[in-house]
Amino acid sequence: MAEDAPNAGAEGTHPAPTEATADSATPPPSAEKASAEALLPSLSIWPPSQRTRDAVVRRVVQTLAAPSILSQRYGSLPEPEAERAAAAVEAEAFAAASESASASPASLEDGIEVLQAYSKEVSRRLLELAKARAAAAAPAPPAEPSAEESEASSATAPAPAEE
Repeated sequence: MAEDAPNAGAEGTHPAPTEATADSATPPPSAEKASAEALLPSLSIWPPSQRTRDAVVRRVVQTLAAPSILSQRYGSLPEPEAERAAAAVEAEAFAAASESASASPASLEDGIEVLQAYSKEVSRRLLELAKARAAAAAPAPPAEPSAEESEASSATAPAPAEE
């Protein structure tokens, strides 16, 4: 018997199965697919979970209130105002992306497209908010003097010296 299976006694090795046992141990491909689908939860990328949406809001708050490229260029917001603005930005972006999506994306690729649209909407709305707030906070440029004021100021100004 030792001659029939020389490696059978080796630790961690098993004799090679015969064709009859190999065929009976392997389920048909369709059965494998069905069992894999039953074991794995369905992967749905859209709509994002509430946890994901909350993470987006936290990141937008951080971008608006903490030092960032955006806050350096357009100014930062106080945290309470940033929280309200971030929640509004995320909700508007989610609504816009949901509107563009069908009731439930048919495939993973469709879900990815909707998620990309959502991400772009968040970014676009965030930038619009920062620009609008910076424009509102900027002091109004000085009004141009009227024609009468221009003439009056030029009349009192000394004439340029000619050389």
